[in-house]
Amino acid sequence: MAVDVIVLGAGIVGVSTAVQLARRGQSVLLIDRRGAGEETSYGNAGLIQREGVVPYNFPQELGMILRYGLNRRIDAHYHLSALAKIAPFLASYWHHSHPARHKAIAAHYAPLIAHSVSEHKVLIDEAKADSLISKDGWVEVFRSAAVRDREYAEAERLAREHGLAHEKLTAADLARTEPHLAPVFVGALKWTDPWSVKDPLALTRAYLALFERLGGKMVKGDAKSLRQTRHGWEVMSEEGQVSGKTAVVALGPWAEEVTVPLGYRLPLGVKRGYHMHYAAKGNAVLNNWTMDKERGYFLAPMTQGIRLTTGAEFALRDAPKTPVQLERAEKVARTIFPFDKRLDAEPWMGARPCTPDMMPIIGAAPRHRGLWFAFGHAHHGLTLGPVTGRLIAEAMTGETPFLDITPYRAERFNP
Repeated sequence: MAVDVIVLGAGIVGVSTAVQLARRGQSVLLIDRRGAGEETSYGNAGLIQREGVVPYNFPQELGMILRYGLNRRIDAHYHLSALAKIAPFLASYWHHSHPARHKAIAAHYAPLIAHSVSEHKVLIDEAKADSLISKDGWVEVFRSAAVRDREYAEAERLAREHGLAHEKLTAADLARTEPHLAPVFVGALKWTDPWSVKDPLALTRAYLALFERLGGKMVKGDAKSLRQTRHGWEVMSEEGQVSGKTAVVALGPWAEEVTVPLGYRLPLGVKRGYHMHYAAKGNAVLNNWTMDKERGYFLAPMTQGIRLTTGAEFALRDAPKTPVQLERAEKVARTIFPFDKRLDAEPWMGARPCTPDMMPIIGAAPRHRGLWFAFGHAHHGLTLGPVTGRLIAEAMTGETPFLDITPYRAERFNP
């Protein structure tokens, strides 16, 4: 089998890239060891975060770092046994999170986020997937006036600088919006620009179906078998050896399994995360995608049930599950909403691929002709899948990318 492009990885980024290439007349083969959207893309909170123009930074205040060091929080957890190996990544992450550096990074990051909803809309419309989408934004709820007022001020800044729309909700407003939440919150902030996804796996599959209607094909295969040839790239699939003139690495946290053998030393880390679905008791309803800001967990009313997602776990990618954050979050969540039973046999766990400067790696591989990188999206893989796919497709087919991809290229790390 011979194609124009081999795309390695069928998460939301890989599938979106495959769609964008197929839309431009390229013959594309999509390869993954599993089905589309069944790894990291399956387990997110289902947000297309138009408001997320500022990437998640590493705490800078000593007191906060010490509190995280106690390892008792919901929003972050770490494996003590992994610290020696992940310390260089964490140190670089902390370095890039210095306020001045973080501000400069956010200036490059914001243009990606600015097109997140609009680029999803193109694919949602073509894939006829509108039934999977809620366009009502999402809500942060606050337990203290100090945090509420701080977040209100930040929302006003983002409104001035980035045109982001939001609504400030009083405790009474929140009670009318979410009558089944316990009355423990002093107010809320509703971001109205983002869209939410009721079933992230179904959305990825809808994009895959669009890709196939455009003439693309997906097969299972071994990305680690990728090798360069005189005419391009080859990889082993369940249908035999496949060749392509070019190849895209969109393997998320597994990207290093291809890049390291090729000689690249990219500082790719992981933030693991967990989720569980719950039924609601009686006629209780959660109307909004909701974050308990001061406790650091998220509730998403999805088709499978109410999905509770945790923050970041810093550990080795393939270490056994340790869902302590989920246990902590569930105890708190049950005090604010009438949950019934768990709906999953066991907690889901996935790994978010992260770079220390909080920006994805998008662009041509520095030392290999015809090889392209599209990974490292951290918390915003779902958000930035179609944006990344369009940028890669435009660059690969000779178009001028609609955004300058220079800030996101691998060369920034001197790999």
